[in-house]
Amino acid sequence: MGNRKLIVPDPRRRRLITGLGALGAGALLTGCDSLSRNEQVQDALGQVDRLTRAAQRLVSSRQSLAREFDKSQIAPSFRGNGTTDPSNTAYRQMAANNFADYRLRIDGLVRNPGQFSLDDLKAMPSRTQITRHDCVEGWSCIGQWTGAVLGGVLDRVKPTADARFVVFHCADNTYGGPDKYYESLDMVEAYHPQTLLAYGLNGDTLPVTNGAPIRLRAERQLGYKQAKYIMHIELVNSFADIQGGNGGYWEDRGYEWWGGI
Repeated sequence: MGNRKLIVPDPRRRRLITGLGALGAGALLTGCDSLSRNEQVQDALGQVDRLTRAAQRLVSSRQSLAREFDKSQIAPSFRGNGTTDPSNTAYRQMAANNFADYRLRIDGLVRNPGQFSLDDLKAMPSRTQITRHDCVEGWSCIGQWTGAVLGGVLDRVKPTADARFVVFHCADNTYGGPDKYYESLDMVEAYHPQTLLAYGLNGDTLPVTNGAPIRLRAERQLGYKQAKYIMHIELVNSFADIQGGNGGYWEDRGYEWWGGI
């Protein structure tokens, strides 16, 4: 992986992740939804969020890398979380056909909106990286991800000067609710060299359990930012009119938009 400058994780964020485990096994068993309703979690997330966002952008380079690991540290099985098999008919049909009919639509504030097949994405400049996924539920897992570098994909559609955010619209209805999962990044994180549209995990095709056909890997962000089952990418100036207006499924339920580590 070469000699790269590594960003040192914020110890306060690490303590927060570890400390969430102490909030009770019952909360963890019911998933992120119960955590999102816990006032103690929200207060902690809010305080650390404001600190780490300001600190990361002030003291680290826009290109500073998240830590990468050795192959010997890859987990034997990468844990699935949240939705692990979207139930909607259109997704099931694509999965049954090994995603041969999949098309990623990219539009919004771009000069050249387009649609890209999985083969199209695999032909674009790619990157393989071994990184750690940190979940607010208190667990971490190391995996090897391969995917198209998002910045290179965005260059194909040519974002306009008004584009401030990249929004990822997904196939899954989390916990069977009415709203599709979605997430967003600003342009700095979208163009970060470790931000990928991942189609491979641990040297194999990305499994449905972990977000096939493509999922986001934004390695300087917490797990809830890593959108799975991405169907549509939209570049916008504001996400105020998208679902709850806070930039992501969990953000609409109380999480902070900035999920930086």
